[in-house]
Amino acid sequence: MSNALPTRIGILLSAVIPIFFWVLVGTCWAQAQQPPVGVPPEKARQFLDLLSDPEVKVWLEGRIPAAAEEPSAASLADAISNWELAVRARLVALTDAIPRIPQEAANAGGIVSGDVNSGRPGLVILILAVLTVVGFGAEWLVRRALAPGGSDGVIDPGQAVLSEVAALLTFALAGIGSFLAFEWPPLLRRIVLTLLLAFIAVRVVRATARLLFGLAGAESRTSDETPTATPVAAETAQRFWLRRVSLIAGFLLFGWAVVSLMPSIGFSIDVARVVALLCGLGMLAIAIEIVWRQPGSAASAVRQSLLTFYLIALWLAWVAGLLGVLWLGLYVLLLPAAVRGVGNVAQAFAGRAQRSGALGVMLNVLIVRGARAAVIGAAVAWLAYIWRIRAAALAGSETGAIVISGLLNSIIVLLVADLLWQLAKALIAYRMELAPKEGSSADDLARSGRLRTLLPIFRNVLAVFIGVVAVLTILSGLGVQIAPLIAGAGIFGVAIGFGSQTLVKDVLSGVFYMLDDAFRVGEYIQSGSYKGTVESFSLRSVRLRHHRGPIFTVPFGELGAIQNMSRDWVMDKMALSITYDSDVDLARRLIKKIGQELAADPEFAADTIEPLKMQGVDSFGDSGIELRMKLMTKPGTQFGIKRRAFMMIKKAFDEYGIKLAVPTVHVAGGGDNAAAAQQLLKMKQAAS
Repeated sequence: MSNALPTRIGILLSAVIPIFFWVLVGTCWAQAQQPPVGVPPEKARQFLDLLSDPEVKVWLEGRIPAAAEEPSAASLADAISNWELAVRARLVALTDAIPRIPQEAANAGGIVSGDVNSGRPGLVILILAVLTVVGFGAEWLVRRALAPGGSDGVIDPGQAVLSEVAALLTFALAGIGSFLAFEWPPLLRRIVLTLLLAFIAVRVVRATARLLFGLAGAESRTSDETPTATPVAAETAQRFWLRRVSLIAGFLLFGWAVVSLMPSIGFSIDVARVVALLCGLGMLAIAIEIVWRQPGSAASAVRQSLLTFYLIALWLAWVAGLLGVLWLGLYVLLLPAAVRGVGNVAQAFAGRAQRSGALGVMLNVLIVRGARAAVIGAAVAWLAYIWRIRAAALAGSETGAIVISGLLNSIIVLLVADLLWQLAKALIAYRMELAPKEGSSADDLARSGRLRTLLPIFRNVLAVFIGVVAVLTILSGLGVQIAPLIAGAGIFGVAIGFGSQTLVKDVLSGVFYMLDDAFRVGEYIQSGSYKGTVESFSLRSVRLRHHRGPIFTVPFGELGAIQNMSRDWVMDKMALSITYDSDVDLARRLIKKIGQELAADPEFAADTIEPLKMQGVDSFGDSGIELRMKLMTKPGTQFGIKRRAFMMIKKAFDEYGIKLAVPTVHVAGGGDNAAAAQQLLKMKQAAS
């Protein structure tokens, strides 16, 4: 079993988990910065009563000055200067927060001792230990009840997933339910529930990683490919990634829990940020260790060093508060791996679905391409949320915000267009490769051939349509008025049409040829000096393969009248000449007999519509009697039957003494010339 797939899954999980870390930390910081104290209801009512007094309104209107004009938009230099000041203020705040950590930790200890533990040290730890024991006990009972009863040792993947989900759900319900069954102080309740949820989330991440590695192992064992690594190496890779994923999840989730709880027990926001940065530093150390110790990695030391410096630069950007730069750097590093990993996992699930037909093709495209598009779309949506305000400030105007937002939205439009195009292309390819069933009627065969002819043209038209709609939608999102653009494109199209009449003629001629069903892919046609088998179409031309090999690419406008030699049936007429002393009636009977034998031959029976027969004497030639024969077969099969018929006719005529007429030339001359010729011949023989 190769360790490539476990490596991809590990990279996927390592790519997805840090992204959630930044989301959770940013959310808890935003919640911590909200005003904790509200206005007393009594005073609020008094304030509203005063505002509703008419005298107060008149007084306020006289006192409040007119609104000043909005200041002009900040320039790019001002925006960069503001960013520099913000970064400097953040670094100063973090530096000043470090000496306050011991004092704030002592204050927080007093709050925890009095308001949380109620004077009983270790109460929170004791409660968490009891809830964990209760949860594991309930989980053990569920796992034992759902354990497979078979003795072959083979575990169904679906049953394994169901068992894992049921066990984790039981642990969560038992632990949280046991805690909520009693009354607790609000701060104690919040701390215990937050830490318990973080522990459950870590277990969910670890269980998900273990299940994905199990599916990867099952796929490798059931594949027909030759394994590229030993089972020991594969298990080592799985253990490596499972441990690192668990560590990253632990730093992520417990770091989020601690940072979200710190403002509640008296820590300042700056100290909480310092603790979050320390959690990020732990994740940075794990990421660097993965870069240098990843199993099966063939990266050079230079590349590993550059990647290490890149990770350190991302952490420093987070320290400086450059969240936009941080997210862009994370996307450059993690998004390709996340997209590939999600695509591989989706492909594995799509392969397990084992759906056939058009539904299977649609599901495969929707699952694989849809999963990748969902990952990219979610990343773009979050980047739009992070960058919208910052990009607007950098651009210095509302137009800049519209452009930045439009560029991000255009990626979503392109993803939707790509998904629709891939879906349509897969369905068209499936329909073109679908061979007619055995015993199909002539109408079914004709319908299949017509579809194979029209579907490539429809695919090209659909590609142009999807591309045009996507471009117009993107331009509309960027603030461009597309109505005048469409009108101008129509006028421009008319002008181009007048200037390129030949191209328009070719396209329109092709449309009418398709409507008339003049020819299909695979048919042999002739038009003027062009003839061959139709191989493919475009919007303006057809490709003909000559029977000797050359390919003709002929514009539709130059085809003119078409001879289709592959439609329904063909009538092949043959002629031969026998000597005047031959029996014509015997020749007719022999030809008829040969035609019946060919019609009964299994090699030619299915292709013969009317057997070979003689139509009669066509004319009296200079050297013999001209006989006319005819043969009706399916298109393209007459040549083989004709060649076999001529061989059998020659053999039968030789047996019955019928001679084929051969043109002869009789030269007559005077006696002197003949004697001279004889004398000359004798002289040459004597000389030799």
